[in-house]
Amino acid sequence: MNSNLSYAARPNPNRGFVLAGLLLGMFFGALEQTIVGTALPSIMSDLNGLSIMSWITTAYMIGSTAVIPIAGKLSDIVGRRSIYGIGWLVFLVSSVLCANAETMEQLIAFRALQGIGGGMIMPLTQIMIGDIFSPADRAKWQGAVGAVYALSSILGPLLGGMIVDFASWHWIFWMNIPFGILSTIFIFIGMANVDTNRQLVERQPIDWLGIVTFVPCLVLFLLGLSLDREQYPWDSWMTLLLFGSSLIFLLGFIFIEKRAVQPIISLSLFKNRVFQICTALSFLIGLSLFGAIMFVPLFMQGIVGVSPVEAGSTMTPLMIAMIITSIIGTRLLIKIRYRTLLSIGMITCVLGFYFMSMMGVTTTIAQASIAMVVLGLGIGLVMPAITVIVQNSFSKDQLGTVTSTSTFFRSIGGAIGTALFNVIMNEAIKLNMTDAINHSEPALKTALEQTGTHSDDLYALITSTNTLSGSGSPELHSALLTTVKSAWANSFSSVYIWAFGIAALGIILTLFIGNGRIEPNGSKSKSSEM
Repeated sequence: MNSNLSYAARPNPNRGFVLAGLLLGMFFGALEQTIVGTALPSIMSDLNGLSIMSWITTAYMIGSTAVIPIAGKLSDIVGRRSIYGIGWLVFLVSSVLCANAETMEQLIAFRALQGIGGGMIMPLTQIMIGDIFSPADRAKWQGAVGAVYALSSILGPLLGGMIVDFASWHWIFWMNIPFGILSTIFIFIGMANVDTNRQLVERQPIDWLGIVTFVPCLVLFLLGLSLDREQYPWDSWMTLLLFGSSLIFLLGFIFIEKRAVQPIISLSLFKNRVFQICTALSFLIGLSLFGAIMFVPLFMQGIVGVSPVEAGSTMTPLMIAMIITSIIGTRLLIKIRYRTLLSIGMITCVLGFYFMSMMGVTTTIAQASIAMVVLGLGIGLVMPAITVIVQNSFSKDQLGTVTSTSTFFRSIGGAIGTALFNVIMNEAIKLNMTDAINHSEPALKTALEQTGTHSDDLYALITSTNTLSGSGSPELHSALLTTVKSAWANSFSSVYIWAFGIAALGIILTLFIGNGRIEPNGSKSKSSEM
């Protein structure tokens, strides 16, 4: 079997259709991760369910994360077009269901289904870019894909707010329909005669046992991470049951994958040093970036004092910086070694997290934006480059598996980071408030004790002046507000210090990736493999 056979090996006059379809798919798949956030108040107003509101986002994340490696592997076996089309079908059907949801529970279930569709679309975009371009051109277009991803993240909150203001939250889901149909048509036209991967591995069996052990393992694990820690502490029976069940499925999955003919996640991939380092970097990027930046809008609204709309657009400087370096970085990758580019990117990320850890009660919008820009420059250099490097280190018939596996570990890192940093934040707030209570004057101490240490109550206090009405002098109210703001600011710093340390570990990892680079003739360098 010729492992170098690929989509790019044949002339494809319809490549423009493929690119248009892929970029549309990436844009709307990524958009759905952020656009719902600004619509949550309206959704709650219609459907109620404040206590389970966060599951609208969590359900999508669980669904998309679970299916990423499965979609990549199945695309290697049955062809890219088929899996991409199924992904859009699931995404569109679930969008219709979401738009017509009548209860919060229904919406959460339909969002999980939508996540499965999105989890099939997004990695296949990167995979098919690897299929239809040479390594040198692939680097350029992966940068464009990264830019589209960043652009959708910028527009998501803004577009969601506009839709809610001028129509209703239902249209956040309805608008997916025409663009999804258009993207699928483009892909089917563009790849009508070039579904090469089906020829390569069509006789290989699908690892169904791997799927039925992998999905419960991941879902149970993410459910355990996403539980309300106030109601279910880490040592509660529910948490232990979920993690224990996940571990059992994990052991079963490893046992099956070692014996499967076409495993969902091939353990042999980890024999490649470049894959080891890139997968670890993907995980650390997800862990530090997605776990930490979710607190930025909270910081801006609670500490800096901007409006909710302004807080929602705080990430714009970061995403614009990501767009710039996503395009520049993947072009630099053609000229310099992997280690050089990744090291520069991770050092920049560390610098960005350092600036964020220094933010406090006196931080201005301009200072916060500078920190966001620095972090965005670093992330933009690293994320698209990891995809290109991984794809360039394996044969074409493995592109689906290696790309989706790398993306999967980044998504897992984000899921773990979200839970981890939420725990760090809540614990830091309790410690900082306890310390403030112990070292305050009697009158202020009494007011602080009445306020308590629950993060929701404290955040409501610093974002709404209505919570300060009642007995007590204006001076006491001012002192109370200042103390709580300081506790929150110090807690944010704790989160970013952890993110700083995790990103610093990534710098060390880049030093072990070797001297691999994209050769001028488009081949892999010998040093890129083990």
